[in-house]
Amino acid sequence: MTVPLTATDFRADLSLALRLADAADAQSLPRFDAPDLEVSRKADRSHVTDADLATERAIRELLAVERPDDGILGEEYGEQGDARRQWIIDPIDGTANFLRGVPLWGTMIALAVDGVPQVGVVSMPALGRRWWASAGSGSWTATGGDPRPLRVSDVGSLDEASVSFQSIAQWRDAGRLPELLALADRVWRDRAYGDIFSYMLLAEGRIDMVAEFDVKEYDIAAAVPIVREAGGRMTAFDGTETLSDLSALATNGLLHDTFLDLFRDVSRS
Repeated sequence: MTVPLTATDFRADLSLALRLADAADAQSLPRFDAPDLEVSRKADRSHVTDADLATERAIRELLAVERPDDGILGEEYGEQGDARRQWIIDPIDGTANFLRGVPLWGTMIALAVDGVPQVGVVSMPALGRRWWASAGSGSWTATGGDPRPLRVSDVGSLDEASVSFQSIAQWRDAGRLPELLALADRVWRDRAYGDIFSYMLLAEGRIDMVAEFDVKEYDIAAAVPIVREAGGRMTAFDGTETLSDLSALATNGLLHDTFLDLFRDVSRS
């Protein structure tokens, strides 16, 4: 796949990230909807499949050859090595969808430097879609053909905004159900598209906000450069620029402060 780039700082890293995604797809897609898929539960009672494990192993094996001095943080096999340049991996985001045969799942690969995601690749092979970005090079997507650039929407008012809230249970468990109900009352359209696909819809300008809770770094890191390079903004729910708050708020940028103000007003009332 030919990637149009204008920046050079992360050219080699982005090229590698795309090859990592190829290796991931080669593991995950043949196991999707497989009748002999092996499913078990982790200590936190969340599901894990043989495809999650094999996909992360394939990524780690290639990184061991190509970037032996870089660190890795993966959902299934944890953290290793130097954290200054760290590859952050979610081998299958949307495992619940994967094991039920729902095609809305994908591999997330990010490179963070000093804690800031600078390269991001999201591959959803069951949809034949991929998205990627690196700092200064813009955001891109492809569906089998030539890559095209991404741009967030220019929607500037809440009553015209379409949002993805991920799930009622997330907001309830975070004690944020009043904010969710207030959000639904103020926007044009609210839907729970779910998982990484919501962030990609945001980067494409198809929706205007995504918010979720109980997220780890590997759940959101790859989305950060893709949303940012498409012109959007991504913070924790309180507006801080961090990956470790266990929450995420991504918007088209124009509405970011408006959403933050709405949530703060509700939380104070």
